[in-house]
Amino acid sequence: MGNGEAITGRFDLDEKLDYEAELAVVIEKNGKDIRREDAEDYIFGYSVFNDVSSRKMQKRHTQWFMGKSLDTYSAMGPVIVTRDEFTFPPELEVICRVNGEERQRSNTRLMLTDIPSMIQDLSAGMTLVPGDIIASGTPSGVAVGMTPSVFLKKGDVVECEIPEIGILSNSVQ
Repeated sequence: MGNGEAITGRFDLDEKLDYEAELAVVIEKNGKDIRREDAEDYIFGYSVFNDVSSRKMQKRHTQWFMGKSLDTYSAMGPVIVTRDEFTFPPELEVICRVNGEERQRSNTRLMLTDIPSMIQDLSAGMTLVPGDIIASGTPSGVAVGMTPSVFLKKGDVVECEIPEIGILSNSVQ
C-alpha cells in the first residue's frame, strides 16, 4: 500500500496489531551472490516502510509469514529517493508516531545488520530482481515490546518517517 491508504486491521483474527517503521531498500538490477563491497551497485533507492504485524498470528506460526502478510499489512512511501542522494550506507533517522505520540526513534547506523550484509545474505543463492524491496528491520519501541503493550486499534493513525525521504501515513480501519 501507499501513503494515505488504510490498514484494514483483521481484529477478528488477531487483536494484537503492531507497527514497525523501517528503511526500505529498493533493488535496481538482477543480482545473485552479491559481495558486500558491491551491494551499493544493486540499489535503486530508499523509501519508508511500515511492516504491519499481527503479533498473535506471528507467534502461533513457526514462520512469521502469516503475521506479516495479510492484505494491507505492508505500506511504503511516500516516495523513493534514489541512492545517489545519500552517502553509503545511509545514516538516517527512523521515527514512528501513533496518533502523534512518538513510539520509535533510532538511526540506520545502529541497525543490527547493515545494508551490505543484508544484500549479500539475501542474494546468496537467490536472485534479487529490479523492484525487490528489502525491509531493513525496525528499532525498539514497537507495541509488543512496551509494558503494557499498546497495540493499534481502529481509528489510529500511524506515521512512519525518515526525514530525508518523507512521512508515510496510514490510518487503521
